[in-house]
Amino acid sequence: MSHKDGKDYLYLVWKSGQSGRQYIVGQLTRNSHYEFQYCSEVKAAIEDGFAPLLCFPDLNKQYEDEKLFSVFSSRLPDKKRKNINDILRKYELEDYDEYALLKRSGARLPIDNLEFIDPILDDEKDLTRIFFVAGVRHYLNCEGDDCLKAIEITRGDEVYLKKDSENQYDINAVQVLDCSGKVLGYIPRYYSNSVAELLETKKKISCHIYNVDKNQNCNECIKVIMEIRN
Repeated sequence: MSHKDGKDYLYLVWKSGQSGRQYIVGQLTRNSHYEFQYCSEVKAAIEDGFAPLLCFPDLNKQYEDEKLFSVFSSRLPDKKRKNINDILRKYELEDYDEYALLKRSGARLPIDNLEFIDPILDDEKDLTRIFFVAGVRHYLNCEGDDCLKAIEITRGDEVYLKKDSENQYDINAVQVLDCSGKVLGYIPRYYSNSVAELLETKKKISCHIYNVDKNQNCNECIKVIMEIRN
């Protein structure tokens, strides 16, 4: 969990259907109540096609509520679903907690390009993050046609991080490499700034393959678990 100043943080990320770029468009926090506000990248996201949420029209306002905003809670499975216990087990939750489920699941829907992510905050010490490697299809060159041959890694394999200083799209881009040095893809953009800084300060970062999907799911075929220890 990402805690700072007595609050628990979540970032709302939007992926452009035009450019494929990910933007951190909003910040949701919880302590005694809930707060939502847009982040600095929202203006660039709007230029790339993002439309502000109808219930949060003011880009400069901090919205507050005693309960989780319905626009977010409605993205979650209903507490009364017959298989809700299976869903909770999937996300390693003992009880139905809307905010925790939002953080663990990402609350993605097929109708938009929004998802919640657990951010890396400046003052966090030891942390663990699980995410999909970005850009895999461009480096394995399989396009979903021959996943079994293209993806030669398996759960538990160690992978390595390397800052790509020559990347023309993101000066903080961080590559994910296998044990032979082959590039598998990149850290998601919403983590690249923080991870690049951690690499420069020589923090102890270990990464392993968490899951591999060889069923023609090119955008989400390699999931990594990253552990950072001070």
